[in-house]
Amino acid sequence: MGMPVQPVYVTAEMVRAMPDDGMRHETVYGEHQVSPTPRLLHQLVVHRLTHLIERYLAAQPVGLVFGNGGDISWGPDSLVVPDILVAPHREVRTLDWKNIRTLLLVVEVLSPSNPRWDRFTKRHLYQEVGVPLFWIIDADRQSVEVWTPGARFPAVTDTELRWYPSGATSECIISLQELFRPV
Repeated sequence: MGMPVQPVYVTAEMVRAMPDDGMRHETVYGEHQVSPTPRLLHQLVVHRLTHLIERYLAAQPVGLVFGNGGDISWGPDSLVVPDILVAPHREVRTLDWKNIRTLLLVVEVLSPSNPRWDRFTKRHLYQEVGVPLFWIIDADRQSVEVWTPGARFPAVTDTELRWYPSGATSECIISLQELFRPV
């Protein structure tokens, strides 16, 4: 009879020190999550939405959008890599992920391998740190959960996404029909 494996409390520094194995490594409150390479549908949605947000930010320069990247940490036991994030220019200008702490928008596209991680673990973290808007995209169902810091339940949409960040003079409106159009 084998000994039970003791869980390891994983810090942000431990994640940063891991060798690049092509997987996405994250930790929230010491819980380590390893995600495989996203499927093509996931990448397509991230690509399209990043482009649409980038076009909006060209006219409303409140921040910069990053798709499939980042190393965002709000403490020693959290490090997340959102599918899409928008950060303010003042933090991006430092050119150091460690200085990106204010996220204006976060987007996660659900993966079949870890929906609990995005829907619960990361959502609680984003709400706790005050991310003003968090979208969870279900590409298979072509719908989006819209979360704000104090929400106990999401607003769910299958028509459009709306974002009116502080400092903007117009609203970003993204058609889900356009986002999920066939290739």
